[in-house]
Amino acid sequence: MAYADQQVSTRKIVSLTLVVLLHAALGYAFISGLAYNVVKKVAQDLNTFDVEDEPPPPPEAPPPPPPQPQQVQPPPVVAPPPIVQVQTAAPPPMLAPPPPPVVIHQEAPPAPPPPPPPPQPSKAAEARGNPGSWVTTDDYPPSAIRDGIQGTSQLTFDINPQGRIENCRVTASSGSPLLDDTACKLVVRRGRYSPALDQAGNPMSGGTKTLRFTWRLPE
Repeated sequence: MAYADQQVSTRKIVSLTLVVLLHAALGYAFISGLAYNVVKKVAQDLNTFDVEDEPPPPPEAPPPPPPQPQQVQPPPVVAPPPIVQVQTAAPPPMLAPPPPPVVIHQEAPPAPPPPPPPPQPSKAAEARGNPGSWVTTDDYPPSAIRDGIQGTSQLTFDINPQGRIENCRVTASSGSPLLDDTACKLVVRRGRYSPALDQAGNPMSGGTKTLRFTWRLPE
């Protein structure tokens, strides 16, 4: 390379360097001035703008007073009813149930033997005479004749070992107690039987007999 070319290159480098430096200075100055103007502007704005405090809120209205309670008249005092003491009867004492009766099972005694049959007479009692003659029309009570009473009296009686009649009773009435009573009295007074005899020939009861007597009014 020639000397002249080297000189030209050196000059170009120097020129470029100066241009760069110039631009750098201009840029620095521009930046510095712009920053100053911005800070100044902000300072002016801060000096000219005042922030006012917000006014306090108005005081709240006091709450309305509570309603006065209505005076309620107390109810009249009623005396309590008198206490009635009811005396309850004491329950009866509990009595223990009586013990069950002691049941003693005893064997029934054997039945007694039946009584021996009555001895049979070897000879029965027989009426002495005609029994129809013991009560006749002549024995008619006068009051029964006046009242016109008649009928048949049935009599039953016993014969004792002596053959006499006893224990006379009316088993069928004639309708007139006077006629029945008269017949029984006459039969006891007039009736006779021969004594009944047992197997050894001794007198014994002649048993029971029954007779009927008819009362007819005399003509």
